[in-house]
Amino acid sequence: MKNSSASRSHIRVFGSIKVLVACALFVAMSIVLGKFLSIKIGDNIRISFENLSLLLSGILFGPLIGMLTAIVADVVGCIIYGYAINPIITLGAACIGFFAGAVSSMVFKKHLLPNVIISVFVAHIIGSMIVKTIGLYIYYPNQRPVLPWRIPIYLITAAAESAIIYALLKSKAFISQFERVNRKND
Repeated sequence: MKNSSASRSHIRVFGSIKVLVACALFVAMSIVLGKFLSIKIGDNIRISFENLSLLLSGILFGPLIGMLTAIVADVVGCIIYGYAINPIITLGAACIGFFAGAVSSMVFKKHLLPNVIISVFVAHIIGSMIVKTIGLYIYYPNQRPVLPWRIPIYLITAAAESAIIYALLKSKAFISQFERVNRKND
């Protein structure tokens, strides 16, 4: 019994091992979508859906878990792919997970579509368009000429991710699985 109590204290922030495993899957999904299935335009522009699972983590499990999932996804993804870890870009990823969860928990709780749209767009404006762009501006001066392209890219990406997340949250199959993961008694 003592070992069980000790192992539970390590996952307290996630609430259960099921939520921890779901977040680990979100991390893996973010790495695959962002690092391996991205579309590269030239040397400095990359289009991906790496934030889709981070947004879902924040919306489904709250801002703290969304933020932690995003930080782990960014750091592990950089290590696996061989990128240098940029603390400002990691902060931007953390902002995406955090603000998706924070806004989702405060805005239009009974109206799913506006909730998802506002959560995703606020997270991308703060995390992708502001914080990550500042990180790219500071650490990668050669990318400065293409930084303005981040705005239309992330507006389009946010619209697509909003549609995907909304469709998932409307899916009875997806929601039933989420409820199984989020159940405290199991």
